[in-house]
Amino acid sequence: MRAAVFTELIGPEGVSVIDRDEPEPGPGEALIDVEACAINRHDLWILEGDSAMVDADDLPFVTGLDVAGVVSEVGDDVADADTGVEPGDRVLLCPNQTCGTCRFCREGPENMCERFSLYHGGLAETASVQADRLLSLPDDVDATTAAAIPTAYMTAFHMLRRADVGAGDLVFVPGATGGVGVAAIQLADILGATTIGTSSSPEKLDRVRDLGLDHGIESADTDEIRAEVEEIGTPDAVVNHLGGEFTALGQAVMRRGGTMVICGRTAGDESTIDVPDLFLGHKRVVGSTMGTQDDLRRLVELAADGRLRPEIDETYSLADTDAAFAAMRDRESVGKIVVEP
Repeated sequence: MRAAVFTELIGPEGVSVIDRDEPEPGPGEALIDVEACAINRHDLWILEGDSAMVDADDLPFVTGLDVAGVVSEVGDDVADADTGVEPGDRVLLCPNQTCGTCRFCREGPENMCERFSLYHGGLAETASVQADRLLSLPDDVDATTAAAIPTAYMTAFHMLRRADVGAGDLVFVPGATGGVGVAAIQLADILGATTIGTSSSPEKLDRVRDLGLDHGIESADTDEIRAEVEEIGTPDAVVNHLGGEFTALGQAVMRRGGTMVICGRTAGDESTIDVPDLFLGHKRVVGSTMGTQDDLRRLVELAADGRLRPEIDETYSLADTDAAFAAMRDRESVGKIVVEP
């Protein structure tokens, strides 16, 4: 089979498409003929050597979390256990990997597992996955659409839940044109909330307005953004996938008793918190990683019902995986980038 592998951790130039042996399903596993696999900022960080999860000793490395396709084979124990997963099934992978024994695996939510990790291996023609992490795909949801959902939309959905966003709330999403940003705008709209989003590109803002954005701010300067947000209103919640200086911004603009949920660090690993404002304003700053398998199931149902249409910027062949990562690095896209092996 062919796979897009990282041979050097130097950016898109470090991607090569090579032939590898076809995997065989181990205990509890299923093989997927991969029809689509979305890429994420997480993958790009690995490719640029900016992840503690992967280093030069792990090369060549196959990434790819968001896998959709058709089951081609299952392990003997999977077939014998009547798990509901069998060859020919159209499926979507939940990329969460958990220990299954810690208090959070027992009591929930699973994405707080003490040994939480993520699946990698979807940028290939065939992927070996945990069978119990597979969701059946409805006929109305194609593989490319499905692959766009897990990381970005599951993350945004869980963040909105952590902030208890509902109808009538005002939600601020700095960086509204990336994967999680777009997902947050679309899902907040489904929930009946009003959104404020930012981008330095007027063209990108126009595209997100078409997806439900109510107020667009064309700027990357946090002082300018703060002034414009304050003219619009006082957000009940902030969905912050950027980190860095946008944490102080989010805290400053949100209402008394508001909640900011943080899931990323694109703008920087460190942020400043105004401690007096935090406790005097009864504000909450909450960390969040991914979501749960049940979150993903609910999102697939929304897609099947036609209420959610994940925004896909462009699709690439496996041979052009390096170009897909270059587009992500250069911030050319709005929404998801999907590779179709």
